[in-house]
Amino acid sequence: METITSEQPTVTAPDADAPPSMDEPVVPRRSPLRAAIKTGRPQEWIKNVFVFAGLLFSGKFDQSHEVVEALLTFVAFCFISSAGYYVNDLVDVELDRKHPKKRFRPLAARELSESTAKAIAPGLAALAIAIAFATVNWEVGLMVVGYGIAQVAYSLGLKQIVIVDVMTLAGLFILRVAAGASAVDAHASEWLLLCTGMFALFLGVTKRRQEAVSELHEGTSSRPVLEHYSLPFLDQMVAMVTTGTVISYSIYAVNSPIIGNQMMWTIPPVLYCIFRYLYLIYDRADDRSTAAIVAEDRPLIAGVGVFALVAFLLLYAFN
Repeated sequence: METITSEQPTVTAPDADAPPSMDEPVVPRRSPLRAAIKTGRPQEWIKNVFVFAGLLFSGKFDQSHEVVEALLTFVAFCFISSAGYYVNDLVDVELDRKHPKKRFRPLAARELSESTAKAIAPGLAALAIAIAFATVNWEVGLMVVGYGIAQVAYSLGLKQIVIVDVMTLAGLFILRVAAGASAVDAHASEWLLLCTGMFALFLGVTKRRQEAVSELHEGTSSRPVLEHYSLPFLDQMVAMVTTGTVISYSIYAVNSPIIGNQMMWTIPPVLYCIFRYLYLIYDRADDRSTAAIVAEDRPLIAGVGVFALVAFLLLYAFN
């Protein structure tokens, strides 16, 4: 179907540059060090910026001590999330080897041995917990531990339970925000936590839809839970969580604890970012990861930048 825009689909045409047959062995392309870094998925660390929500919305962004505490919390969550990716890839290694894209992950491609991965994962987790407890505070430390436990539970079974899988992911985002607020001794508004959870559900459900469409086209089955998600059901979930995200953030913006309803000026860029993301998922059939879309799509980056700028000006320049 043609569109009135000049943008081109971001996915490869079915008949162009098709991936090698899964019957062909994967030739190792990375050194062990690069493979270890790749397995930790540093590109996904962008999701951990949610720990800065408490710092930004509490009006403490201009206090150096709180900035340092938030940065240390961010680092702790980066390490614990990377440990979780190691566990996930260890659990899914055989399924990944049957997937046309995931078979190139370091563990699936045998660029990194499973024994090495089993040694690195607990090391990253221990480092994350040590940073949280020793340099921030015990509350953040407990949240980092809880985050790690939830990740392991997700990899070992929760991700195979329909609906519970995306709700678990939403809980991980809420933990990030709560930990960030605790790090800077700020109160995380109930509405802020609610809109964080709804936004995380939005990302989780749209991701499931991407995966369902991809596996439908490729004829693969690397994520068994997708058997329980039909596209009509996912579309209904996307519509519901999109509405919930917009409404919950709008209510938070009207009742901002710091500047009251002046935060309503941040609603337009939030709406734009949500609609832009939906446009990429539905109209452009974009199958990139959430982190890749956020980091690479220029209009979306601009929308996030406008939101951050407006929020910063309202909270720090005009308040």
